[in-house]
Amino acid sequence: MTNHASLDAIHDRIARAAALAGRKPADVTLVAVSKTHAADAIEPLLAAGQRVFGENRVQEAQAKWPGLRDRYPDVVLHLIGQLQSNKAADAVALFDYIHAVDRPSLITALGKAMRESGRRPACFLQVNIGDEAQKGGCAIADLPALLAAARAAELPVAGLMCLPPVEVDPAPYFALLAKLARDHDLSGLSMGMSEDFEIAVTIGATQVRIGSALFGARGHAA
Repeated sequence: MTNHASLDAIHDRIARAAALAGRKPADVTLVAVSKTHAADAIEPLLAAGQRVFGENRVQEAQAKWPGLRDRYPDVVLHLIGQLQSNKAADAVALFDYIHAVDRPSLITALGKAMRESGRRPACFLQVNIGDEAQKGGCAIADLPALLAAARAAELPVAGLMCLPPVEVDPAPYFALLAKLARDHDLSGLSMGMSEDFEIAVTIGATQVRIGSALFGARGHAA
């Protein structure tokens, strides 16, 4: 399928999943994950009307998005990958959402960058929902303290984010993240990717991060 056809198909699938859960499709934001894809691969989606994109690395995004934003100034950029504290100021300058806030040192760095720049990208706190050693995110037990630190630093906390374990049913993990969000009076849920976004939508996802279903096989980083 062309990018335009892929985009329409994804929107249709989101709409059907939302309807199953009695939700409005407009309550779900499609974040087109453009990491590792060059500007010429992103242009067709921009031309088709997609305006929300996700990147994994600050440096890669810095290389390709300023030029694209000159032509499409209404683009909204999400940083969905792990962020090093020493890149916090660069991330705050470029992105509108930061999804993988998972430790106090990063909160401190982001708070400082926001105060100095005046920009305040919304933040998702990442939870290591499957308690997997190889993944980022705070432990479930540490979430209350992390959220308190984020609020004390005056970060705009949009909600919670997770990456469930692969090759198992993601539904229980999505449901657990949704419960944690409710328990802490948070409305945003960044969960669901190309393989499982429909399940995530039925459980309450407000942001779904979709790459391969839109772009096909992953390209090479710039």
